[in-house]
Amino acid sequence: MARIIPNDPLLAIGRIIILIGQAIMGFAAAVLVVGIPLVVFLRDKATVEVRAELGNPDFVFPTLAVVLVMLLAMAIVVMAFLFLDRMRRIVDTVGEGDPFKPENAQRLTSMAWLMLGIQVLAIPAAGAGLYISKLMEETDATMDMSFDLSGVIMVVTLFILARVFRKGTEMRADLEGTV
Repeated sequence: MARIIPNDPLLAIGRIIILIGQAIMGFAAAVLVVGIPLVVFLRDKATVEVRAELGNPDFVFPTLAVVLVMLLAMAIVVMAFLFLDRMRRIVDTVGEGDPFKPENAQRLTSMAWLMLGIQVLAIPAAGAGLYISKLMEETDATMDMSFDLSGVIMVVTLFILARVFRKGTEMRADLEGTV
């Protein structure tokens, strides 16, 4: 564990929030790992129960669609966990007093790719979720396919920050070479 500068409570609070986020993502991954096989093994029971609830004797539980949503959710959760891990490592280097390390530029680039992956996977996950809702005869189910500009801005910002950190590291190395 990195030593956080004691007079910087923001770093300590940020680290705690990141660790809580990672714990939540870890728990969500565990639930999905257990849930995916349960969906497959209990599909017949689910079909019987949903048939009775909907009053539709022809209903077939959409096992493949549900498993697809869960697999996409698993990928998103894993990417979010890795994103938070990179962020925690950057916070640790700030707490150590030396954030301009080459590893942080790599971490920021990795965070940008992870965030892009999350944004891209959210599209088919939402579509499959809507498909399942329609099958369950949820007539008021809708899917918001609005363009999320904040996600795009986050990805671009992370790529730019990675370049800033890379350049800052190079400038420091040049400065240290001249001293």
